[in-house]
Amino acid sequence: MAGWDKLSEIIRFEIIQRGEEGCNTEGFSQKLAAAGDDETALLDIYNELCSLEVRADFPYREPSDLEAIRELRPEGPRTLAADWTDEQWKDKFYGAWLGRSVGCALGKPLEFQPYLYGQDGRPGWENIELWFRGAGAWPIKGYTPGESTAREQYGLGLNDWSPMSTSETIQYMESDDDIRYTVLGLLLLEQKGLNFDSWDIGKLWHKHLTYSQVCTAETQSYLNFAHETSHLNGEKPADWPTRQERVRMHMNPYREWIGAQIRADGLAYGVAGRPELAAELGWRDASFSHVKNGIYGEMFVAAMIAAAFVETDTRKIVEIGLSEIPSTSRLAADVRRAVDIAEKAGSQRELVSAIWDTYKHYDAVHTNNNAALVAASLIYGGDDFEKAVVTSVYGGMDTDCNGATVGSIMGAKLGAAALPKSWTEPLHDTLYAEVHGFHPMAISEAARRSYEVFRKIERELKQ
Repeated sequence: MAGWDKLSEIIRFEIIQRGEEGCNTEGFSQKLAAAGDDETALLDIYNELCSLEVRADFPYREPSDLEAIRELRPEGPRTLAADWTDEQWKDKFYGAWLGRSVGCALGKPLEFQPYLYGQDGRPGWENIELWFRGAGAWPIKGYTPGESTAREQYGLGLNDWSPMSTSETIQYMESDDDIRYTVLGLLLLEQKGLNFDSWDIGKLWHKHLTYSQVCTAETQSYLNFAHETSHLNGEKPADWPTRQERVRMHMNPYREWIGAQIRADGLAYGVAGRPELAAELGWRDASFSHVKNGIYGEMFVAAMIAAAFVETDTRKIVEIGLSEIPSTSRLAADVRRAVDIAEKAGSQRELVSAIWDTYKHYDAVHTNNNAALVAASLIYGGDDFEKAVVTSVYGGMDTDCNGATVGSIMGAKLGAAALPKSWTEPLHDTLYAEVHGFHPMAISEAARRSYEVFRKIERELKQ
């Protein structure tokens, strides 16, 4: 059964996905066109796609199991030592939550077709620039203006599901999936500690998320999990590894898209300073809905977030992230290429243009292109919170996701006290998550609870 899209669209995306994974998909687009709306013919095509083997000359090695991933990762620091006081630690946790909220809120109104995919031959980043220029708000120094002359002049606009995230209306962190998953990560660690796996992720989602709150890979996995479990029986079946594969693979051509990458934060906060463990928790979470680079995206981000609580050199933070994923993967190659672009860029505009052109073969919500933009923005931003977050949103593609991830890393690195008040004060220390107990909630309270989880896990690991 199709979930996120109709069957023909899922198969169209599966053709793309199988090609990206290294399979020969020649002729499948013609088969899809010939099948029309014939569901039997469409399913035959889908099954044929699923049976394809990765070609022998594919230059990447991309396993999905943790042991094999670790065999292919580079050397790196697996834990980091910090001599912070309790107050310094608390400031960093608050900074991470605040930074994530700031970046998400900036990008949220721009999560819209012209900025995701481009429009009228213009790339997404150029349309973002036109919107801010048309509002007299260029360069970006604040939240997205609700109106711009670019609406009439270029046919641009904002999405209609972010009424409280424009510069004229913002009063808190509006409900968003990038925030919900951070909240769920916190809840999971509070309830389970380190004792959880992908089964627990499914049960957590079914308990706290409605079907309409999940997207792409998460939609497909949410639906598939419903076929593999029972609300009347919460015990994990003995054959869960087999069922897990069906959950994350069946009718899920989005299994390398960005959905897992945005779920890392709440888990990584709980193991601050431990990038290897953060990457492992990211692997457990991502494995519910993703494979290969979709998993690596969450591992990469989780390791960077955990490292950012201790490491102050941004380039080292990115390298630590890379040290937890296979060096033989497409994601590692794409991120390294992005770091090179960032280090050579003479301007913000030059950077976002080069990133767009280099990765435009990916869907706008794929893991790899967005992770590349995140890494480039961190390198280019250095120690400047605003510069890093604005660059990640200015680049287009998945604007709220990238702004949130970069904001989280920079906030953990710098701490709340160092974040510009022009960005943090409009949120009034408040978030809405559409999760019971977190709607609304003080951002500082979420940060306090993450800190308490961190301390509890630290004590347990030392026993």
